[in-house]
Amino acid sequence: MRIFKYISIFFLAAAAIFYIWHEPAPYQIMSGQTMGTYYSVKVKTGRENKLLHKNIKEELEAVNAEMSVFDNNSEISRINREPADKWIELSPPMQKVLQNAYTIYSQSNGAFDPTVGRLVDLWGFGTIRPKKAPSEEDIREVLKTSGFNKIRFTHDFDKIKKEHEETMINLSAIAKGYGVDRIAELLEKLGYHDYVVEIGGEVRAGGRKSDQVDGWNVGIIRPENDYTENAYVITLKNQAVATSGDYRNFIYVDDKKYSHTISPKSGYPVENNLISATVFHSSCMIADGMTTAMMAMGEKAALDYANRYNVAAVLFVRGEDNTVKPLLSERAKRLVGRK
Repeated sequence: MRIFKYISIFFLAAAAIFYIWHEPAPYQIMSGQTMGTYYSVKVKTGRENKLLHKNIKEELEAVNAEMSVFDNNSEISRINREPADKWIELSPPMQKVLQNAYTIYSQSNGAFDPTVGRLVDLWGFGTIRPKKAPSEEDIREVLKTSGFNKIRFTHDFDKIKKEHEETMINLSAIAKGYGVDRIAELLEKLGYHDYVVEIGGEVRAGGRKSDQVDGWNVGIIRPENDYTENAYVITLKNQAVATSGDYRNFIYVDDKKYSHTISPKSGYPVENNLISATVFHSSCMIADGMTTAMMAMGEKAALDYANRYNVAAVLFVRGEDNTVKPLLSERAKRLVGRK
């Protein structure tokens, strides 16, 4: 899981999954920091709007005020502080995110679970930075209050109730994608239909890059060596793409490297041969959540999951000889032009 990650500028530059090619054209390009990472917005327009970046920053600040566990006054932080057995009203954005999170949780058989908030903290990927790995006893204790099945929602998801006061929700695996969608929706509302939005590697593109390119060229980098070789180049139009990988966010505890993806079932960082998962979807929020679910599942279950729900997914797997091999879902094969 990951909300608002600790990643250096160098690491982002070296290990970014997606390259967006910039060519001389009538674009307005805006960038900055949000959610502990970096964002970039590129809009095809013949006239610069000096207020547009201000509008984008205000929208991103609103997302943080709703979803960030690092903001004590955010909506999710207030929910986490509420006692058990109390119905809590949710804002429309929170309703949308939690309803989609619950759908992914159900479809993935619990591989995606936002209630791993205390486990995320325990392992140092949240609001707490421990100096050593948690004990087995600590993990067992936290697992008692984890699980989306320990939370109740009203039929229309406008209210939430926790069974345990200690249950903590962390939306790190879906909030960046949601932020991308929010900015894309803002641009559409303001009349911009040719754009690409990226937050920490999660991307959504609308319309076309130019009269010559119907869409936006996006490269999926092969996750090995110096991360500069494209495995595939795809023209993205009115679609989003998100990636999760064991090399993109990790920590060292007791001199051992741990991936940021926490298994909701075992309570430990996942250890499997799946290096990264990339998902294409109309919603960046859904793609974001699905990639985390796939990383927790491992390659075989992830591929089955993608094919079951007709998802375009590109997986990279580490072989026994330490080679990197791609696995593509059936829909992804059609997307990249492979049989």
